[in-house]
Amino acid sequence: MPRRESGPGLDRGAWGEACNAMIRTAARSAASPALTAAALIVIAMAMMGLVDNYVVTIAETTGLWQFQVIRSGMALCLLTAVARWQGWRLMPRRWGPVIARSAVLSSGLMIYFAALAVMPISEAVAGLFTAPIFVLILSGLAFGHRIGPVRIGAVVLGFFGVLMVLRPDAGAITWLAILPILSGMFYALAALATREWCAGEAAVTLLYGFFAAMGLWGLLGLAVLGVAPQVAPAGAAGFAMRFWGEMSAEAWAWTVAQAVFSLLAVGLIIRAYQIGEASFVAVYEYGLLLSVVMWGYVLFGTRIDLWAMVGIAAIVTSGAVIALRSGSDAR
Repeated sequence: MPRRESGPGLDRGAWGEACNAMIRTAARSAASPALTAAALIVIAMAMMGLVDNYVVTIAETTGLWQFQVIRSGMALCLLTAVARWQGWRLMPRRWGPVIARSAVLSSGLMIYFAALAVMPISEAVAGLFTAPIFVLILSGLAFGHRIGPVRIGAVVLGFFGVLMVLRPDAGAITWLAILPILSGMFYALAALATREWCAGEAAVTLLYGFFAAMGLWGLLGLAVLGVAPQVAPAGAAGFAMRFWGEMSAEAWAWTVAQAVFSLLAVGLIIRAYQIGEASFVAVYEYGLLLSVVMWGYVLFGTRIDLWAMVGIAAIVTSGAVIALRSGSDAR
């Protein structure tokens, strides 16, 4: 049987060389810092979206304060072991700024975890991602940074996006809806503290300080509940009031996953910011909003309505504009 030619005017040698050239081009593109940083952020957001969807499962049999003590203890042990292996410095160069940042950031994340137990995750994460709006406002008020009309418009767009997400069913904002917005405000303060106060600190030092602060919050909550015990409702509704629950096997599994995945995700985020331009990388952090919605649908069949989808799109657009304009000369 006669051989088939690869194509008119193209022998097998030329075909192979063309394929090799395309492979080399794809490899160079994949290895570019910007694409690598974007890929790392997307993977990190997928991890966080997965484990955060299971906080409500943990909350069924666990207390918030108990969860933070166990999770932080695991994370600190893992981080200490890796730091010794790699020879990383964990001690701060300046204790005061690191302690202040850790206190502010942990306060925001404690509110966020409490919100995850009592409201849909898409609403909790949407509130958390008001942080860029607060960063912009506080940058202008506290540090005198100039804010142009484009970013002011982005703030307005993001605000209306949050309103659309936080009232998809009831048609009105309840006091519970304020929780994730508060977490976003504290997260923004921590972002400013990182930039303005802790620029000379190693990323692993800040990470260690964060987990230590979360663990201290857990111990403080346990101490308060030990002195003034509360009658905790059954299930996830009693998350914040439960002293020390008898954790189910599933709750233990997802608590371990929280400790491991959060460390891995933050490590990927740190690496992404090391190799990519900050304003470009920051846009991809909004993948967490899409990640939690996707995982919620895949794992639990959770759906969000049209207004919530439009609100999420508005928040993502607002944050992207703020991040990109903050990284350019145009304000």
